Amino acid sequence: MSKWAVIYSSVTGNTKMIAEAIAEAAEEADVFRVQDAPSDLSAYDIVAIGYWLRLGQPDPLTLKYLSKIKDSRVVFFQTHGTAPTSEHAITSFARAGYYLGENCEILGTFGCRGKINPAMLEKRKNAGPDDPHGGAKSQERWKLAASHPDEQDLADARDLVPRMERKLALKKKFLAKKAAKLAALQENKKS
Repeated sequence: MSKWAVIYSSVTGNTKMIAEAIAEAAEEADVFRVQDAPSDLSAYDIVAIGYWLRLGQPDPLTLKYLSKIKDSRVVFFQTHGTAPTSEHAITSFARAGYYLGENCEILGTFGCRGKINPAMLEKRKNAGPDDPHGGAKSQERWKLAASHPDEQDLADARDLVPRMERKLALKKKFLAKKAAKLAALQENKKS
């Protein structure tokens, strides 16, 4: 099994819970808060980086750290107050990828709802109808998010590890077959 670096940023504890679930599932993992994470990640096979969303992208601490990740296999995980399949959640993965350092491979992603920071909820209670975070629809999303991450979210986060390990094993097998095929073609050209 691979050695994992699990790096996270968390204000409410949501992303920390997911990070701990991922680390628990990995046989070998080191867990770091983003502000304590190493700049040299070469000792790790997989770097899982988790964050909460702000303005449709990773939080400011994570944004600053992402460019330091270079030459790594990366898994993103995020918590937010909206549905994991929403455009807001999905495009934030793309924004995270945009900030990564050079030569990184994104292996996969994981997202789940998470309870929203009470200070943010208080601020949003007075949002007008034109504010995308105001109104009845937003209040419904907040209610749904309040019970997350739940046990199913944590189980799904733990399941991310074997899925990514399997993906790596399949890729390694594919590349070995491809290399053997290429070597055979080159050998045939010599004959």
